[in-house]
Amino acid sequence: MIKKHTYKLVVADDHKMFLDGLLSIIAHESDYEIIYTASNGSDLKKYLDINVDDQIDLAILDINMPKMDGIALNQHIKKHHPAIKTLIVSMLATPDKIYELTQDGVNGYIPKNSRKEELLKAIETILNGSNYFSDSIKETYTKSVFEQKQSNEINLSKREKQILQLIAKEYTTQEIADKLFLSKYTIEGYRTSLISKLNVKNVVGLAKHAIKMGLVD
Repeated sequence: MIKKHTYKLVVADDHKMFLDGLLSIIAHESDYEIIYTASNGSDLKKYLDINVDDQIDLAILDINMPKMDGIALNQHIKKHHPAIKTLIVSMLATPDKIYELTQDGVNGYIPKNSRKEELLKAIETILNGSNYFSDSIKETYTKSVFEQKQSNEINLSKREKQILQLIAKEYTTQEIADKLFLSKYTIEGYRTSLISKLNVKNVVGLAKHAIKMGLVD
């Protein structure tokens, strides 16, 4: 008789009530086994890094957790344990978080208040090789992509793009001025204008925007 394959799951979530509920749901599913739970992202990261031969199939992650959040943990898993699929189950579903997670290769995302049937459907879909996002998450993600596109379409002059690119490359104000044969005060004026125009708080925000626009690698 051929032994039925059981998928191995790990979970990181700091809400005990959710963990207990998830354990109860999975206990009634013969195809799945939760072999490790953690109350923060750091503990799960350590477990995965140490137990590399456990052949984990799926990691179920919350976003807001102590020590290491779900976004950083998903990034670590995708980089160091690419065979492990990831499913976010969280009450946090803002456009920027969803956009960041999808860019980092997350395999699924559902709200924490999803019904048991949707949770099991998400797990099954992901383990069968497809991604799964709940309708509400997909709607929010579509909005985030639209906002991102709008942000990228802000019209900048050739000079503004030059200065933004140099800021992202960590040139000082004086170095930018020397390179472009402009005064230091002119560069400061451009910088202030760019911060306002791109709706960011500081030069770090400008650098991030330059990367999004493809001005730097």
